[in-house]
Amino acid sequence: MASSSETTEGATSHGSGPSLAELKAEAMLPGGLHASDYLIVMPVAICLLFGAVLLMLRKRIDWHPFFAIPGFLALFVVDVLLLLKVAAEGPQTMMMGSWKAPFGIAFTVDMMGALFVTVAGFVGLASAIYAVGSINRTERRYGFFPFLFLMMGGVSGAFLTGDLFNLYVWFEVLLIGSFGLLILGSEHEQLDGATKYCFLNLVATTLFLITTGYLYGLTGTLNMADIAEKAGQMENDGALFTIAVLFLVAFGMKAAAFPLNFWLPASYHTPRFVVSALFAGLLTKVGVYALIRVLMMLLPPERAELATLIGWVAALTMLVGALGALAQSDLRRLLNYLVISGIGIIMAGLALPAADGGLVDAAAAASGQATGATGSAMLAVGLSGSIFYALHSIVVMTALYLAAGMAARVAGTSSLRSMGGLWRERPGLAALMLIFLFAVSGLPPFSGFWPKVALVRGTIGADLPWLAAMILLSGFLTTIASARLFALAFWRNRPAPGEAPPQMRSEFMAEGEPSPAFSLLPLLILAVFVVAAGVTPQWLLAWTDVAASGVVDPASYVESVFGGGS
Repeated sequence: MASSSETTEGATSHGSGPSLAELKAEAMLPGGLHASDYLIVMPVAICLLFGAVLLMLRKRIDWHPFFAIPGFLALFVVDVLLLLKVAAEGPQTMMMGSWKAPFGIAFTVDMMGALFVTVAGFVGLASAIYAVGSINRTERRYGFFPFLFLMMGGVSGAFLTGDLFNLYVWFEVLLIGSFGLLILGSEHEQLDGATKYCFLNLVATTLFLITTGYLYGLTGTLNMADIAEKAGQMENDGALFTIAVLFLVAFGMKAAAFPLNFWLPASYHTPRFVVSALFAGLLTKVGVYALIRVLMMLLPPERAELATLIGWVAALTMLVGALGALAQSDLRRLLNYLVISGIGIIMAGLALPAADGGLVDAAAAASGQATGATGSAMLAVGLSGSIFYALHSIVVMTALYLAAGMAARVAGTSSLRSMGGLWRERPGLAALMLIFLFAVSGLPPFSGFWPKVALVRGTIGADLPWLAAMILLSGFLTTIASARLFALAFWRNRPAPGEAPPQMRSEFMAEGEPSPAFSLLPLLILAVFVVAAGVTPQWLLAWTDVAASGVVDPASYVESVFGGGS
C-alpha cells in the first residue's frame, strides 16, 4: 500500500500541474557543479579568506606582511588561470547553488571581465609589496591589510558577477573597504576628503539601486544575460531610455566623468599614497567597466541614442582633467586630474554610433583586412581601444602614485614648489617616473600609445573628427603637464630651504629612507607591463579585440549562462 506522501505526489504528478520535485529538478543544473567551476569565484573567496584571517590576527601585526603578500600572489595566479581558461574555452559561468539561470545567482566571466580582474590582481600585488615598506605599525593595527583585501574582493566580484543586483552588492563591498582605507589615520584632512567621497558615492550607489529596481520591474529578471535578451525584444517606449540615462549618471559619477568629477580631486589626495594608487587605478575603472557592461551589452539601442551625449561628456572630461593637471602645484593633486582625463579617453569608445548591419570582426577591422569596416565595426574597434586604455590606465596610474609616494618620501614633501633634484638623488626612480609619464601622455613606445591610436581610428572612421581631435589635444596637454611635473620635481635643483613653503609631515607617514625592495620592486613590476604592452602590443590587442566583440555581440556570453554553466 502506498504511503500518504507517495499518494499525494502521484496525485499531483497526474493532476493539472507538475509536482514540487519536478519543478525543482527542472530548475536545477543536472550533475551539479564541476571542480573547475569554482575557479570563477576563487578571486573573491581568496580576498575574503585572507581578509578574515588578518582580522583575526589584528594583534599580531608583524605577521600581516607574511600573510598579505602570499595572499595577493595567490590572487594574481588564480586570476591568470581564469584568464587563460576564458581565452581557451570562451565565457565561463558558475550558478550558485546549482540553480539554472535566471533562477540562481550567476558568476559569469567573459574576456573583458577576465582581463579587468587579472590586471586588478596584478596592481594589487604590486601595491601590497609597496605597502610593506610604506605603511607603519599604527596603520597596520588600524586594519590596513584587512581593508585592502575587502576592497579587492569587492573589485573582483564586480568584474566577475553576472547578476545586476549583485553588481550593486559588490560595489557596496568595495566601498566599505575603501572607506576604511580612506580614513586610516583619522587626520582632519582625511576625514574631510572622506566625507565628500562617501557622500557622492552613496548617492551614486543609491541611484544605481533605484535604477536596478526599475529595470527589474520592466524585465522581471536581474540576470545580465537574461536582461540582454529581454531588453532587445522590448518595444522602445522610452522606459529603457530613461533607465539608460540613470545608469549613465550613476556610473558616470563613480567613474568621475564630467560634470560629476569634482569629488575625486577633493578626496584622492588625502589618504596614503599606496591607497591613492589603488583608488586611482581601480575604483574609477569599476565605474567604467559597469558603464561598458550595462550600456554596451544590455542596452545597446539606448546607448546608441545617447552616443552624442556620451561623446560630449568624454570630451569635456578629457579637457577638464588635462587643464586641471596643468594648474596644480601639488604632486598628488596633479595626478588626480590625470585620472579624470583618462576616464574621458576611455569613454570616447562608448560614443561611437552603431550602423545597421552585421558586425565586422574587430581584429580584422583594426588590421585593415575587412571591407566596409564602418558603423558596428568601428564601434568594436573603438571599444577595443577603450578596454585597452582602461587596462593601461589601471597599471600606469597605480605606478604613478606609487612613484610619487616614493618621491615625496625622499623629498619630505609632495609640493612641486619644494621638490627638486631627485634625478641626481634617485636616478632609478627618476627613470621609472619618466617611463610612466611618457605612458600616461600616450607617447610611443609605451602602453598608452596604441589604445589612443585605436580610439582615434575608431572616432575618425565613425565620422567624429572633433572627438579624435579632443583625444589628441588632451594628450598634448597631458604631455605638457607631465613635462612640468618632471622638470620641477626631478630635473631642476632643489630650492633652498627659505625659498620653499614648509610641508608638515604626517605622524602616520613612515619614517626614514624607503627600502628599495619594497618601493622600487613594485615599480619595476608595473614598468614591465607598460613597456611590454607598448613595444609588443599584439598579445593584448588580440585579447581586447575579443573582449570588445563579445560585448558588442554577447551571444557567447548568453550561451554560457543558459547553456548550463561552464
